[in-house]
Amino acid sequence: MNWLRDWMMPLAASEHAKKVDDLYIFTFWLMLAFFILIVYLTVLFPLKYKRKKEGVMTINFSHNLALELAWSVIPLILVIGLFFWGFNDYVESRVHQNDAIEVHVTANKWNWAFEYPDGSRSIKALHVPVNKPVRLILTSEDVLHAFFIPALRTKTDVIPGRYVELPFTATVAGKHQVFCAEYCGRGHSGMFAELYVDTPEQYETFLKEGPEEFKAMPLVELGKFTYNEAGCKSCHTIDGTKSEGPSFKNLWGKSEKLRDGSSVTVDESYIRESILNPTAKVVAGYEPVMPSFQGLLRDRQILGVIEYIKSLK
Repeated sequence: MNWLRDWMMPLAASEHAKKVDDLYIFTFWLMLAFFILIVYLTVLFPLKYKRKKEGVMTINFSHNLALELAWSVIPLILVIGLFFWGFNDYVESRVHQNDAIEVHVTANKWNWAFEYPDGSRSIKALHVPVNKPVRLILTSEDVLHAFFIPALRTKTDVIPGRYVELPFTATVAGKHQVFCAEYCGRGHSGMFAELYVDTPEQYETFLKEGPEEFKAMPLVELGKFTYNEAGCKSCHTIDGTKSEGPSFKNLWGKSEKLRDGSSVTVDESYIRESILNPTAKVVAGYEPVMPSFQGLLRDRQILGVIEYIKSLK
């Protein structure tokens, strides 16, 4: 049945995904068999029991107890069997192993932030080792989100003020897509993340140095990437229009008036402080709604953002 799974379903990147696919394919064949049977009987009965000629009596049929029990009991048994099959797979998918790697996931409009056991962090990029159990501990800082990884066939609501768990073991190395599956506002359709299933060596390198692509990017390009992927674009435009935060266009070197009445020149120190401690100096006319990116952005990413803002003159 692997050919049917490959044809009908997306890549199954975990053992749980294969179990979900097996249940789906079984249900598909079962429904197809009933569909053919029902269509066959729908065509057969009008032909066999069509209206007789005038004066010809129709046979007087009585009920058939065995048939009536069969079409009631057999579907009931099948439905109960499907329920316990699915319930058993669900329970297994929600039980984490004792040696699972714990990764804390924080959702906010419109980002996914990940914190690893050693304290390192990443935004919109979850790295896990292949064939190693992982336990995600998820919460939301604002509204209801849903963390959905189609390749793993796993999803859970992420609820403000609560912690929820999502265990999994990824078995296929490579990059897989993560979505938010709960409408959470204007930027919902762009609330993506990437799941990178690494070899053990790649995972250790990531924890020490960050993604390999960051080191190869020119600073301006890395800054643009960070602007798009870290959620900066949700509040800061690059065309001069006003949003929740000041526009980055022509921002470099500008003297900004602050809410406390003082002024500050936009330079490297100010931008870095605004990224790590955004409520320290809030520009007049704006609310202190920006979250801190302390620990979420590596130094090279912050340098990249600074260079990208410089380039927008």
